Formats: sequence, C-alpha cells, structure tokens
Amino acid sequence: MALAIFLFTYVFIAGIRLPFPRLDRPGGALVGAVLMVVAGVVAPSEVFNYSSDPSRHAVDMDTLVLLLGMMLMADYLSQAAFFRAAGAWALKKAHTPRLLLVAVACTSAFLSAFLVNDTLCLMLTPLVLVVVEDARLPPIPYLLAVCMASNSGSVATFTGNPQNMLIQGASGLPYAQFVAYMALPAVLSTGVVIAGLLFVFREQLSHERFDTHPPPPPVDRPLLGLALATLVGVVAAFFIGLPMSWSALAGAAVVMTLSRRAPPRQAIERVDYVLLLFFACLFVVVYGVNKAGWADDIYRVFSPFMSGPPWRETLGFAGLTLVASNLFSNVPFVMLARAWVPTLHDPVLGWHVLALGSTLAGNLTLVGSVANLIVFEAARGKAELSFLGYLRVGLPITLVSFVLGLAVLLAEHAIF
Repeated sequence: MALAIFLFTYVFIAGIRLPFPRLDRPGGALVGAVLMVVAGVVAPSEVFNYSSDPSRHAVDMDTLVLLLGMMLMADYLSQAAFFRAAGAWALKKAHTPRLLLVAVACTSAFLSAFLVNDTLCLMLTPLVLVVVEDARLPPIPYLLAVCMASNSGSVATFTGNPQNMLIQGASGLPYAQFVAYMALPAVLSTGVVIAGLLFVFREQLSHERFDTHPPPPPVDRPLLGLALATLVGVVAAFFIGLPMSWSALAGAAVVMTLSRRAPPRQAIERVDYVLLLFFACLFVVVYGVNKAGWADDIYRVFSPFMSGPPWRETLGFAGLTLVASNLFSNVPFVMLARAWVPTLHDPVLGWHVLALGSTLAGNLTLVGSVANLIVFEAARGKAELSFLGYLRVGLPITLVSFVLGLAVLLAEHAIF
C-alpha cells in the first residue's frame, strides 16, 4: 500500500499530466499524504509528533520554519528593491552581450548562495527580460544563465535551496563546515555554466558594445539597510552554530517589528504557502515509504553499484544521486536518501555528495529544477525552449560541472 501510494504521488510530482485525476505537484502530494494516513500506513499522531528522534515524526518542522523565515527575509529585500538594484548594478557593468551573460550568471549564483534560489529566479527574471528586449539580444542564453547559475551557486550553503535545507536538518552538520567544503565546488560549477553558455551561444553573443541599461529603480534605503543588516546577522548566527530555523524566523521578526513599511500581513500573505504545503505533504509520503521498509529495499537494489572500497561507494552514490534526482525529482530523492547516508563509510562526505549531486542535477533537464520552471514560466510568450533544446545545453554542462565538483570534494576530504 505504501509503495502504491508513493508511485501514485510520484506520477504528479514528475509533472505527468493525466486526464483524470487532474492533479498538479502540490495536489498530488496532498492527496498522497492523505492516503498514507487514511490507509493506516502513517498514524495521525506521527505526522506532527515532534521529538528529538527524526524517525518518530513525519514532518520536518525545522526545514519548514527555515524556508518560511528565508522567504520572509527575501520578501522584505524585494520590497526595498534590492533585487532590482543588484541586477541593475550588475548589468550596468556589462558593455557587451558576452559580459552581460557573465554579469547575469554571477549575480544569480552569488545571491542564490544566501537566499533560496527559487525566490531569486522569480525576482531576477523580469529584469533580465527587460534588458535583453531593449538591447535586442536573444533571451534564451540569459534565461539559462539565471536558472543554471542559481542552481550551481546554491550548492554553497544550506540556505541556497530546499534540498540543502533538508540535508541540514538530517545531518546536523555545522553551517560553516558545509560552506568551507562546498564553496569551491559551487564557484567552479558556476564557471562551467558560464563557459558552457558562452561556447554554445558563441555565434549569437557578439563582442560589440551596447549602451542599453535599465534605469536604476527607486530604493527604500531605510528598509534596505535594515533588511541587509538583519540578513548579515542571520548568516552570522548560522556560522556560530545557532539553530538555523529559528535564526531565520527571528531575523524576519526583527525586520517586521522595525520596518515602517506596509503592515506585516502583506509580506506574510506573499509567502509561497503552496511550496510549504507541498513539502509538508511530501514529508508524510516519504515517511510512509520509509516506515514500510521500501527505502531500505530501494537501497539494496542499488547497493551493488556502491559495494567495495570507499572510493567506489562514493562514486556509485554520486552517480545514483545525479540520475535519481532527475527521475524522482531532487527533493523527494533527498528525503529518501537521508536514511542511507549514515550507513556510508564516510557520512560527512556522503552528505556533501548528496547536496552536490541533487542540486547540480537540476541543470540537466528543463524539469530537473523548480528554478528552471520558474524562469521559463515567467518568460512564457517571450522565450520558448523545448525539452530537447534545454537538454542539448544542460547535459554537457551538468556532467562537466558534476565531475569537476566531485573531484574537488574528494580532494578536500583527502586533504582535510
């Protein structure tokens, strides 16, 4: 029963459209969670039975609270016109189509390292579309730079993307240690994205100068100063080891209290509660699969590829992560794989490999990452890209960046 419900849910998580029932990703996850409880696989008391033992409760509230806090912080930065100002500043420094692509990618990667990459893509895409339209440039390379660089840059920290937040909650690794290992793979992966896009679109991106730039947006300086100072404080709290979820939510509460802008209700209403509901329901579905023993059975199926010395186990797990994150979607796979990592020879390396593989896997296909979907949904009518068109660019960039990032991780663990 647990496996049947999981497969039913996966159909909709994978984005498969059926004539009946007509469910999307959040709807499929919600129905799957309800079925797990109704069928008796998961007891109602297990859903929110919060205890120190993660195996005894389904919903990981720490991850949801962390995601909520970062969403609220991002919303106040958006109200202060931070994203538009940062994008306009970066674009002002670019004088050629090729430098413009580099500026877009670097801005997206850097901001995604500290804020959730999905939110960053939502804020940055409209600005990029305005610039390329005014400059009469092809939009596809720059839209790919936004989503691909946001994926690669988000590798660097726990707060870069939802799957890294899940890994933080399950692993308990210190924020500073994670950044120390993952920063260089993130930088190199972003470099591969830039180099790959410049090469693939070399005939469309010239070296000729252009002077089309968006006018600087009006910035709410008091709110911007407050939000940035609070964000620095939140990141500092992460580094010294304070609880990440409540540090993020405390930061949002500070900005709410001291801000003189509109009432907090408006910021609270703009939170993506659909995403939070999707995660909560997915927690219940995956918990039911784990409770029924199917996660262990799945692991045993793939264990022959990871048997042998530690280096072979790591390479096998890395390959499984890259492939399964595209088959199952990266967030559900990370939820499943959290139970496997502690059994590896080097669990710390396993967590790092899981974060690297599940995130960079998002660059492989158009549907591999929510960030990709956000960018091209926002560009609907102005830029169209087929699944195969994306794959032609995403496949080589993903493979090269993944191999390079994995090599760096292995070298870092061997040295340190």
